[in-house]
Amino acid sequence: MIWTNDPNRLMLVAASAAAYGLVCLIPYLRERGRRLAAARAKAEAAAAPGWIVAYASQTGNAEALAGQTLATLRLAGIPAQLSELSDLQAEDLLCAERVLFLVSTYGEGDAPDGAAAFAGRLMTTRLPLPQLHYAVLALGDSAYHQFCGFGRALDGWLQAQGAQSLFPRIEVDRSADAAIGLWRQQLSHLAGTSDAPDWSAPSYGAWRLAQRVLLNPGSAGAPVYHIELAPPATLPAWQSGDLVQIAAPAEPDRPREYSIASIPSDGAVHLLVRLHRHADGSHGVASGWLTQQAAIGDSVLMRLRAHRRFRLEDNAGRHLILIGNGSGIAGLRGHLKTRARTVRHRNWLLFGERNAAHDTHYGEELRQWQVRGVLEKLDLVFSRDQADRRYVQHRLAEQAGEVQAWVAAGAAIYVCGSLDGMAAGVDAALADALGRDALDALAAAGRYRRDVY
Repeated sequence: MIWTNDPNRLMLVAASAAAYGLVCLIPYLRERGRRLAAARAKAEAAAAPGWIVAYASQTGNAEALAGQTLATLRLAGIPAQLSELSDLQAEDLLCAERVLFLVSTYGEGDAPDGAAAFAGRLMTTRLPLPQLHYAVLALGDSAYHQFCGFGRALDGWLQAQGAQSLFPRIEVDRSADAAIGLWRQQLSHLAGTSDAPDWSAPSYGAWRLAQRVLLNPGSAGAPVYHIELAPPATLPAWQSGDLVQIAAPAEPDRPREYSIASIPSDGAVHLLVRLHRHADGSHGVASGWLTQQAAIGDSVLMRLRAHRRFRLEDNAGRHLILIGNGSGIAGLRGHLKTRARTVRHRNWLLFGERNAAHDTHYGEELRQWQVRGVLEKLDLVFSRDQADRRYVQHRLAEQAGEVQAWVAAGAAIYVCGSLDGMAAGVDAALADALGRDALDALAAAGRYRRDVY
């Protein structure tokens, strides 16, 4: 080893070390501040039991509505605290005067990640709650058979414990304005105020369809397109992990959500859109519009939406295990683009599709990241390239020891892609590798995050 007394080099080394230490320290300080604030809020609520606004959100809709609900109560002078559902304990429900629950449903009737601990810890037990008054706003998608399944289950459990409903459960189909308006009306009646904060969602902007490229010609699967949308004026800010909502002309009141595959420095929003075909041969409303009907240069009504449960946030200083399939590479690509521009940490991508010859989306980009060291590990799994079907969860199970080592070193896990098959298979493989309790603890700590659909 060659030693030098060059003061410039020593200063550079010291500055680099300090910068790295700061990057690692910031997430810790943020998490510590969040926990201290939560502890203070809980202590204040215990001293003067009031209202609780509890939310369970998978993509951020319920959390945003919970924040607006809290603002309405506080405007009316009602003491209230905001809590993620999994943070609530039995004593919180026993002491609270009223609890307003705003909960989404994950998949076919399951609790979202932010409610799994609550469902497992409390909703499987008896808890006498005759003093509790409550209301439930259940968010869901009628395309699923178990529409608002978790909201209905929560409402049923509360009734079984003797809790008294303030008004009948309100169900929201894909953020329908009428149902949200009814919740706001009931809330204003309870709070005794009509001077509520603005609950309207951000307006849509007219983005320009700048590019559309078919990524999988010859694929046995449905066509997948890389789409670039240029902003109407100044490029707005977003973070990797965020979503967009697109209003197709045929159904402008039922927006479709897509994961963003780019970061602001790219200068445009990138999407990965698979063309959906119905049994009768017709195309999906939004995917058909974006991939077949809209012409380059046409306007697309779109708005950005923060997706805090899939952002890096406090995991920015951690190693990452990124797992996905199909068009789910979009949300993971955004995170890898962020990592490529910042202080490097270890990144491991496991991605599954049909055939290597046709379905390696962004393959050259992934290979370049591997060469540059952005990707320390890259596992690509193609289900149709061998006699026995192999999926990303199979590769994950084979790598159980590596998963354990990465998590022990502080890694966070992000999963993006299809709900059917992949998400459940990956969850089971992770539970086998780490233990179900350990995986649930990672989810509660924000180190296991999912964007599945």
